[in-house]
Amino acid sequence: MPLLAFFFALTALLYAAVGFGGGSTYNALLVLNGTDYRVLPTIALLCNIIVVAGGSWRFWRSGHIRLARILPWILVSVPAAWLGGRLMVSETVFIGLLGFSLLIAGVQLIFERGATDEGAQQRTVARPVSYGIGGGIGFLSGMVGIGGGIFLAPVLYLLRWGGPREIAGTASIFILVNSIAGLAGQAMKLEADYGIANAIDLVSAYWLVFPAVLIGGQIGSRLGSLHIPPLLVKRLTALLILYVAGRLLWSWYGLIG
Repeated sequence: MPLLAFFFALTALLYAAVGFGGGSTYNALLVLNGTDYRVLPTIALLCNIIVVAGGSWRFWRSGHIRLARILPWILVSVPAAWLGGRLMVSETVFIGLLGFSLLIAGVQLIFERGATDEGAQQRTVARPVSYGIGGGIGFLSGMVGIGGGIFLAPVLYLLRWGGPREIAGTASIFILVNSIAGLAGQAMKLEADYGIANAIDLVSAYWLVFPAVLIGGQIGSRLGSLHIPPLLVKRLTALLILYVAGRLLWSWYGLIG
């Protein structure tokens, strides 16, 4: 457990430094640890909430979150995340989805270039497009126990929707609300499988990872505010993601083989 907590803290540090929660990698680490796949999304989503709550508050106080612009992206994603969290999937499907999600996220971070300047012209995205993209990411996020910001942020950069800080703030809020919605769905499913008392016991057995991500997330968010090149942190995060994705997909290949 101490070694797992260390890797959780390291993951939280790297993800928080670039404005994400780390849910996808928490899930992967738990899979590699041999945790019951029905329990691990709940643990990962709780860790996500711990990491991004403080960052969301800081973005809010600094004025980088505008609810009128964010609302179209989260209006459909929140119920979709809850629905995804409620969906029953097999272990093979779960690990496959998680592994490929990590692979896509890692490749995105590897090839991501400079972001749009804060003062650049912002593009308006049609609401149906926002609903569709937000809902799709939310559903996948709830199903595999992630917040989805690692998918939303590259889309917003591609669309030139806003500047780096506004996109980071939006991704942080997106992760927070979808993690809460996904957690509600996962908790209802977990209670149905195990009963509430057993479910609490299963999750609390991993209690050490929660203070670990709190500490790692706080360090990471402060590193992100320093003059450390964001691109360097993203590349390091991408290498971690791709390594874990490779391990996870190898396990998935063993399941389908």
